[in-house]
Amino acid sequence: MQFIQCSNEYATRERHVPAPYFRRKFDVEKTVAKAKLKITGLGFYEVHLNGVDITKGFLAPYRSNLNDYIYYDEYDVTEYLCQGKNVLACIVGNGWQNPIGGYIWKFDETVWRGAPKLAFYLEIEYQDGTGYTVISDTETRTADSPIIFNDLHYGEYYDAREEIVGWDLPEFDDSYWTPAELTSRPAGELRLCQAEPIIAAGELNPISIREYENGFIYDFGENNAGLCRLQIRGEKGQKILLQHFETLVDGKPYFRNFRYYPEQRFQEDEYICSGNGVEIHMPCFTYHGFRYVYVTGITKEQADEKLLTYVLIHSDIKQIGEFVCDDEIVNHIQEATVRSDISNLHYFPTDCPQREKNGWTADAALSAEQLLLNFAPEHSFREWLRNIYKALNQEGQLPGIVPTGGWGYLEQGGPAWNGPAWDSVLVYLPYYTFKYRGDKIILREAAIPIMRYITYLYSKLNKNDLLEIGLGDWCQPNRKSEGDHATPLVVTDSIVAADIASKAGAIFEALGMQEQKEYAQGLHQRLRNAVRQHLIDHEKCTVLGDTQTGQAIAIAYGMFEDTEVQKAVTHLVGLIEEKQGFMDTGVIGARVIFRVLAENGYADLAYHMITRPEYPSYGNWIMRGATTLWEGFWKDDTCRILSMNHHFWGDVSAWFYTYLAGMKINATGKNARQIQISPCFVGALSKVKASHIMSEGKVIVEWYRTNKKIQLEVTAPKQVEVLFKVDQEEVQTVLHFY
Repeated sequence: MQFIQCSNEYATRERHVPAPYFRRKFDVEKTVAKAKLKITGLGFYEVHLNGVDITKGFLAPYRSNLNDYIYYDEYDVTEYLCQGKNVLACIVGNGWQNPIGGYIWKFDETVWRGAPKLAFYLEIEYQDGTGYTVISDTETRTADSPIIFNDLHYGEYYDAREEIVGWDLPEFDDSYWTPAELTSRPAGELRLCQAEPIIAAGELNPISIREYENGFIYDFGENNAGLCRLQIRGEKGQKILLQHFETLVDGKPYFRNFRYYPEQRFQEDEYICSGNGVEIHMPCFTYHGFRYVYVTGITKEQADEKLLTYVLIHSDIKQIGEFVCDDEIVNHIQEATVRSDISNLHYFPTDCPQREKNGWTADAALSAEQLLLNFAPEHSFREWLRNIYKALNQEGQLPGIVPTGGWGYLEQGGPAWNGPAWDSVLVYLPYYTFKYRGDKIILREAAIPIMRYITYLYSKLNKNDLLEIGLGDWCQPNRKSEGDHATPLVVTDSIVAADIASKAGAIFEALGMQEQKEYAQGLHQRLRNAVRQHLIDHEKCTVLGDTQTGQAIAIAYGMFEDTEVQKAVTHLVGLIEEKQGFMDTGVIGARVIFRVLAENGYADLAYHMITRPEYPSYGNWIMRGATTLWEGFWKDDTCRILSMNHHFWGDVSAWFYTYLAGMKINATGKNARQIQISPCFVGALSKVKASHIMSEGKVIVEWYRTNKKIQLEVTAPKQVEVLFKVDQEEVQTVLHFY
C-alpha cells in the first residue's frame, strides 16, 4: 500500500496542527459486481464513501508499535458505489503515529513519529469481468479539517467555524485543495486487524447538574469510558470546554489523579460554535475515563440535561457471564468489576481509561480468568498476543506495556517496569483461553515465544536458582507508594516464575511438544527446589517475609508438599487474624488469597474479607460510592487518590463464579466441555445464581436455602459433562439438560 500525507508538519504539545482531510475522486463507468477497500490511517482514520461514514468504529484501525505491525481494515463497499462520479474521503488523527500525550512512556521519541499518514487500495470489479483500482496517490487532495488538535490522552479541540460543508460528497469542488504528498511508512508488517472494533455501546444521561464557580458539573452517576455528545444552540465563536474527571473532593472537581500531566490540559474536549442553529458534535480520535464533566463557556440557560450525553465506548465484545446473589454488596462488586473490564477493553485490556490507556501486561494476566468468565475477549486476546510476541527482544524479555516504542524493558543495573508477574501475560492469556474455550490455535501461536521466554528466565536465575528482577506486589494497602510492598521481591518473582513454567509445561503437553514440556518443567522444578531450600521454613511452613501474599502464592502455586499445606493454610489464617481479618496483599497476592482460603475450608473468611464495609476491602469501595474497581486501597483522609477504574483487582469476580456458584469449568485442564459443580455455601448467603456461555451453550447454576436442605439446580447443554462435587446429605441436586 502506498502512503500519503498532507505535509511533513505534525502537532506537538506546544504547537497544534489540524487533522487533515483527504479526498480521492474517481469515476465508475460500468455496473459494479464487487468492490473491496483496504485502508489504514497512521494514527487513526475515519473513512467516508460518497458522503456515508463507513468506518468500522472508533480509533480505527488499531493501536500498535508501528515498527512491529501496521494494521489495516477491509470493507466491502459494493453498495456504496454509483455509476458516474464517486469520492473516497477521509480524516486522519494523530493516534499512535504522533502520540503527543504518550511522552511519559517515551512514545514521543519513537523513530516513526511524524505527521498523520493515509493509505488505501480500492479494487472495483465490473460485472463484465474488467476491473479498476483506486489508490492513495498524488491525485488525492487534502486540506485542514475543523479538528484543530487531537490526542488520545489530552483530548480533541473542534472549531465548527472551520467546517467545510460537503467535503465528503462527489460534487464538492476541491480544486483549491492541496495535492497529497507521497511518503514513506514505518517498518512494521502490514496486518489485517482481526480484533473487535471499538463501538458506541450505550448512553447515559446526567443524574444531576449543578453550578460550580464559572461553570457547571455534570454527574452521570457511574464511572466509565467514552465521550460526551454535545448538543447546543450557541453564538458564533462561543468556546465550550469539557473537562472530564472521576471524583469530587470536598465538592470540587479532582484532577490530581492524572498526576503525570500536571502542567497540561488533559482529558479535555473543546468546541467552538459556528452559530448555525442547533449544533451536535462528538470527538472521534480520543476517549476518556470519567463520571463527571466540568463544563465552562456556557450560560445557565444552556446548562440543561440535553447539553451532554455520555456515550459509552469500548470494544464490541460480548458479555457471556452473569452473577447475582442476595447480598447487594457482592452484586455491586460484580457490577463494578464488569464495568471496569469493559471500560478498559479498547482493542486490548488497558490498565485505566483515563490516565494511561496502556496495555500493562500484569493487569491482563491478573484479570485473565474473570475476563473470560464475564466476556468473550479471545479474538482480541489473540490479536494483542501477536503484538506481545513481537515485543520480545533478542534476549527474550518483555516490556511492561504493549504496545511500546522501547520503554519498559529491564534496564542494565536494576529492575525496570516488568518482571515475571508482568511477563506472565505471555503464558496466562493462552493458557486460560485454552482452559475455558478449548482453543489450541492460540497455544500453537504462543509456543515459540513462550520457549524464548522460558530460556530467558533460565538465564536470569541467580546463584541460588532464584529470581529477583522485576516489579513486586503492586498496590498493597497502607504503603507509601504503589510499588512499596512487604513481600520480598525474590519471593514473588521466583514463585510466579515457577507457576509460569508449570503452565508453559501444560501448554506444551497439550500440543504434544515433549522436549519443550520437559524444558519448561525443568525450570519449574529448579525454581521450586530453590524456593523450598531458601525461602521456606519447613518446620513452621512459612515463607520468607511472613506476609499474606508470600504465604498465599506459595500455597496456590504448589511450593508446599501435600503434607505441609494444612499447616501453611493455618499460618495464613493467622496472618489474616493479625490484621483483624483484613486483606493485606497487593494485586499478586489478591489474585490467589481468596481462592486458597476457599479451597481449604475458609470460604466464609474470604467472603468476609471481600465484603466487609471497613477499610481496606472491596466492600469499603462500594460503601464509599465506587462504581468501578479502584487502582488501590486508600483512606478517606489520605488525599492520595489514584485511578478509580482499574480492573486488575477483578479476579474476585472469578471467585464469585468459581466458589460461590461453584462453576469450575475444565477443572482438570484436560476437557473444556466438562464443568464441576462444587459451590461454597457461605453462611451469609441464601441465594446465588450464575450463568456462563460455554462453546456448547449456556450453563446456569443456581442454589438457594430451604427449610430443610440447600437446593442446587444446574441447567446445561447435553454436550457438556456435568460433575457434582457436593455433600449430598445437605444438598438436593437437580440437573436439567437441553
